[in-house]
Amino acid sequence: QVQLVESGGGLVQPGGSLRLSCVCSGFDFSYKVMNWYRQAPGKERELVASITTTGIATNYADSVKGRFFISRDNAKATVYLQMNSLEPPDTAVYYCNTRAYGVFRWGQGTQVTVSS
Repeated sequence: QVQLVESGGGLVQPGGSLRLSCVCSGFDFSYKVMNWYRQAPGKERELVASITTTGIATNYADSVKGRFFISRDNAKATVYLQMNSLEPPDTAVYYCNTRAYGVFRWGQGTQVTVSS
């Protein structure tokens, strides 16, 4: 059974930091590109960051470049999203994503709220 379980969200003040984690199981994690998406209320889900299988290459949405950093630990089947200098527009539900067995897979999401 494929599972992606996000954690680490919460309420943070502007300028603060959070680290999201996504623990994966049921597929060969080390062979999969991993992504973080987010969806704000009333908006479409958007790709935030991606990381290749070995972690050598990463890609970011323009809105988060220089503030967010994606990483992975293949031994733990976990992908991370370090979020720094958070701003109110970063408020959203954050989802871990990959494609496994021909199907796009999603976690349940973790809420991030940036507010003073």
